[in-house]
Amino acid sequence: MGSLWIPYYVAALGAILTLFIVRFVSMKRQKKKYHPVGGTMLNQLLNFKRLHHYMTDLASQHKTYRLLAPFRNEVYTSDPVNVEYILKSNFDNYGKGLYNYTILSDLLGDGIFAVDGEKWRQQRKLSSHQFSTRFLRDYSSLIFQTNAVKLALIVSDAASSDRIIDIQDLFMKSTLDSIFKVAFGFELDSLCGSTQEGKVFSSAFDNASALTLWRYVDFPWKMKRFFNLGSEAALKKNVKAIDEFVYKLIRFKIEQMDDDLKESDNSSMQKADILSRFLQVTDTNDLKYLRDIILNFVIAGRDTTAATLSWLIYSLCKEQEIQEKVAEEVKEATGSIDITSFAELAESLSEETLEKMHYLHATITETLRLYPAVPVDAKICLSDDTFPDGFSVNKGDMVAYQPYAMGRMRFVWGDDAEEFRPERWLDENGKFRAESPFKFTAFQAGPRICLGKEFAYRQMKIFSAVMLRCFQFKLSTDHKDVTYKTMINLHVDGGLHVLVSHRCGRM
Repeated sequence: MGSLWIPYYVAALGAILTLFIVRFVSMKRQKKKYHPVGGTMLNQLLNFKRLHHYMTDLASQHKTYRLLAPFRNEVYTSDPVNVEYILKSNFDNYGKGLYNYTILSDLLGDGIFAVDGEKWRQQRKLSSHQFSTRFLRDYSSLIFQTNAVKLALIVSDAASSDRIIDIQDLFMKSTLDSIFKVAFGFELDSLCGSTQEGKVFSSAFDNASALTLWRYVDFPWKMKRFFNLGSEAALKKNVKAIDEFVYKLIRFKIEQMDDDLKESDNSSMQKADILSRFLQVTDTNDLKYLRDIILNFVIAGRDTTAATLSWLIYSLCKEQEIQEKVAEEVKEATGSIDITSFAELAESLSEETLEKMHYLHATITETLRLYPAVPVDAKICLSDDTFPDGFSVNKGDMVAYQPYAMGRMRFVWGDDAEEFRPERWLDENGKFRAESPFKFTAFQAGPRICLGKEFAYRQMKIFSAVMLRCFQFKLSTDHKDVTYKTMINLHVDGGLHVLVSHRCGRM
């Protein structure tokens, strides 16, 4: 942080500790009943690299607890009853609020993941219509199949040369290419590295995500932003790189659609990407509005699926028997004994074929239970309230449910909560059986439930079906302990390095 900041941090730390004490004493004098104190915001800062372990430890002691902060409580819950209350029963009282918006808006703008009220409702309505169309489903499936083949060719080359690969890095690039094509109709091609712009955008995207989350524990971040110092200077630089690229694409798309209006032979597939469809529906050329909407799609569609696929491969490297069961199911569902190319396999992954893969669906869902793409989701309490458990929360409190911790709670999932067991998602006939979204919170629930849930499952099933049908994965022998990097999404820290072998000869 530099010696210049040390006196400020020491003074600020003293002031914050004083505020903690004053706030704690004043709340003890009130008649309201508050959740037990698990620690302070400073404990989060000290445990930042292992933040979700720390919060899971607290959740195992208290279903719902508080962390004291200078100006508010931070309430964290892993109780499905409280989760349902926040996300559904009293939905209107728990929103992103100004606190979250201020932290997220430099990156997310006024996109659907940062706003409340009319802005949220308007985008939700438009987005719901887009995700419900068969047109987008068919268009996106074709893109997923195409990029799964590109990925398979790279993995195949590594298998043939016994080369260790970072499979998370490849998933990140491949899913970014996929969501960019779906969102913008643009071939980013970061997987093959043919565009420098793609490399710059991808790097800026990752950095901005990590730096944005850091704001939640970096109490002087607003002052650093004002003086353009340290992490805030880096965030500003990365957001600028993102904006330059995204605005360029939007301008190009607007010009392209203006040209299309002058011609009558434009095909429907050229208008299948989300940006084109938004331009058609909204009839707006507001670049900032379009930037925020589409960039939120990219963030949701890239990091979440790539991270989940990475944790899926990690889990199956540890559980080789499960890996073989998934591979066998894909083989049976596709009837792909005589398939001679990756493209042929990918083309066989129709909606009907994917629906047969109950064990694969269960395995992906089990991965999301233990390694949710969004490990903590925070809201702001908009008016004084009382949870179903009888404890009070105050206006302005940050209230968060914890998908990562919830997946490890025995009172939620039983004594085997920490075991990777896809069978927990299957009924006696081997068919997939869903759980309450307030228990399995990877896709949120209630009015904010993820619109792209089926979209994400389709992408993950296509990629994992191609990968696991064609290759066997093992952790590289020199791999360090696998853990997460603390950021908005749950990435594998340092990548996931694996050795790959062909299952059925080189295609």
